[in-house]
Amino acid sequence: MRSQELKPEQTTTAAEAAASFAAPPARTSMPDWYPELLASVSKEVGTGRSRAISAANKALLASYWSIGTQLAQRESEQGWGSKVVTRLSADIQTRFPGSKGFSPRNLRYMKTFAQAWPEFPMLQVPLATLPWYHQIALLEKLDDAATRLWYAAAAVEHGWSRNVLAHQIETRLHERSGQAITNFSTTMMPADSDLAQQATRDPYVFDFVAMTDRRNERELELQLVQHVEKFLLELGQGFAFVGEQVRLEINGDEFFADLLFYHLKLRCYVVIELKAVKFEPGFVGQLGMYMSAVDDLLAHPDDKPTIGLLLCKEKNNVVAEYALRGINLPIGVSEWQSKIIESLPEELASSLPSIELLEAELADERANVASKGRAPAVEAQPNP
Repeated sequence: MRSQELKPEQTTTAAEAAASFAAPPARTSMPDWYPELLASVSKEVGTGRSRAISAANKALLASYWSIGTQLAQRESEQGWGSKVVTRLSADIQTRFPGSKGFSPRNLRYMKTFAQAWPEFPMLQVPLATLPWYHQIALLEKLDDAATRLWYAAAAVEHGWSRNVLAHQIETRLHERSGQAITNFSTTMMPADSDLAQQATRDPYVFDFVAMTDRRNERELELQLVQHVEKFLLELGQGFAFVGEQVRLEINGDEFFADLLFYHLKLRCYVVIELKAVKFEPGFVGQLGMYMSAVDDLLAHPDDKPTIGLLLCKEKNNVVAEYALRGINLPIGVSEWQSKIIESLPEELASSLPSIELLEAELADERANVASKGRAPAVEAQPNP
């Protein structure tokens, strides 16, 4: 009797049978306390991974610091040149095939790292927790140890990537942070006023927008919304975008606030008004009306009073201080810039040639070229 022939789809090997797994039970069949267990275990897994990554990073930095210290000492004592570093890099990669991070350039960074932080093993967080490429950014772009520590602390607090850290350094955030002209100290509780003040910038650098000579506020607003992620990065941590041209109806009249945000730490709305001209005291009254309307029409009873932020193309600090004096609503006044060059240190900015000077030099150059290529032009005679 012939055995019945099995179709291919009916054939099951022992290996396939062993590799099959039963489907997990449905979540609906779990006990009531299961979500709590899942949350707790997930937290432990996440914490464990974070600790492992942090420990590995600290060990890596300690190793790099030790290598850099040896290189610096050898260079100081023996006076050797770059050939030793190149040879050392090749030999290390021969002994440890596939190893990364020991190029001649990276070895030189290790030496610079050790020289910049002679007591690095004794340092506490946050510097010791930053990844290596963050450390390189601090070394490349900053010369002052105190400033490096400021950016290291900010990078850890806000979770900046290496590129974001570099951008904040290039726009000189440490000089702009908390510098807006405000009345927060007299209109807010001390704890809130300090947090609100530190959340300001002056100037704000919108280097991601391309402004025309018209200085149109609506044009600026549209570009900020179009690049809202970069805009939020410049505003700082805690801001959530709510909307643009937010309609506020007051007793039948319509008004539109330029930009509306909610600050998650301060637990309040933030109205931002954009001006493409110099600050005028009258702007404060307009912004104050918008803030009062937001408090009445949009804010939840548990929300704290709305904060106003007025961004102008330029301002007179004394005039701004006088305009805010006696105002009972929390308002800040800052400038905004669309070019990083405008935020350079004064001594550096003053050394750059002006547009007028460049144009004059180009005109002289064109005149020199023209005079070499043809005979001098005859001056026109005055009319008799």
